[in-house]
Amino acid sequence: MGVQLSKPALWEELRSQPPRITTICSHSSLQIFHGARLEGFSTIGIAEKSPPRFYDAFPKAKPDQFLTMPKLSDVDTLVPQLQKEHAVLIPTGSFVEYVGPEKFNRLPVPVFGNRHVMAWESDREKEREWLEMAHVPMPERFKDASEVDGPVIVKYYGAKGGKGFILAKNSEDLLASPIRQPHVIQEYIIGTRYYLHFFYSPLSTDGYRVADGSLELLGIDRRDEANIDELYKLGSQEELTRSGIQPSFVVTGNVGVVLRESLLPQVFEVAERIVKTSIDLFGGMVGPFCVEGIMTEALEFKVFEISTRIVAGTNLYVSGSPYSDMVMPGLSTGRRIALELRRGLKEDRLGEILS
Repeated sequence: MGVQLSKPALWEELRSQPPRITTICSHSSLQIFHGARLEGFSTIGIAEKSPPRFYDAFPKAKPDQFLTMPKLSDVDTLVPQLQKEHAVLIPTGSFVEYVGPEKFNRLPVPVFGNRHVMAWESDREKEREWLEMAHVPMPERFKDASEVDGPVIVKYYGAKGGKGFILAKNSEDLLASPIRQPHVIQEYIIGTRYYLHFFYSPLSTDGYRVADGSLELLGIDRRDEANIDELYKLGSQEELTRSGIQPSFVVTGNVGVVLRESLLPQVFEVAERIVKTSIDLFGGMVGPFCVEGIMTEALEFKVFEISTRIVAGTNLYVSGSPYSDMVMPGLSTGRRIALELRRGLKEDRLGEILS
């Protein structure tokens, strides 16, 4: 048996009434709706104020129905409608940022995956505890500026797409930086950043076995980050500042990559440790997650963060990636979620993939 999650009585209705795949109209919603449609599921888009018009340009990814509200943080006001429509929520970075883990965890609506994992992602102290228990290589952490002896990056809590992150070359530089909210100070590792899109299925009985399920690699990306990616053109961060530009890590897009094949065993081992530790800590992850790290010149992968749900970098691969195509041709992460839900329904195992 796979990891058992709590099973609300409400789910019993899903046996006779097919669930409707539902998410916020943002982040990775296009591929979630597209993948759901490919697997025959009806879809619901949650929007702020009014349905976004850009969906009209993508008819194969437009939700079948929209539910709107004044603010995304008021998603709990939609609960009666979501229950009536037999919605199953798909967590994304938009849920992390706009709804928050506490309100999200209290929603009496079925969620794909273990909803309690979001609290571990949104709290960088808990996330660090998890990764340390998994014994994966990580950048050093500093309690305050007095401990800093080299380049560091300051990261804020939650899924903010890099907004407000600060790069400092030493303790003096860090003390002069405007830090105004909960944050962590992390060693800045020189190397190549990679964002690895994994999927853990507690229902699968073949493939790369981890615990009672299987681990899949569906894609890898890198990120374009606003004006920080122009750094090399101006020569240094100081030059940017003198030019009146505040260096920013706001993610504006993603670029697809493949990893040197000899490095695949290393990253699979890292992901495996993370999954196994999640089972011990909070009942385990289910579905998509992203291991975010840096490959050093010594070919050591150091993990600086984990996103415990679908990430926007998967949007590159709506028609499949060089990795997911070797699992199933044309497989996106959005479709992989729908396939898992379809299997859970067929095998009467929703209690292992919903919470």
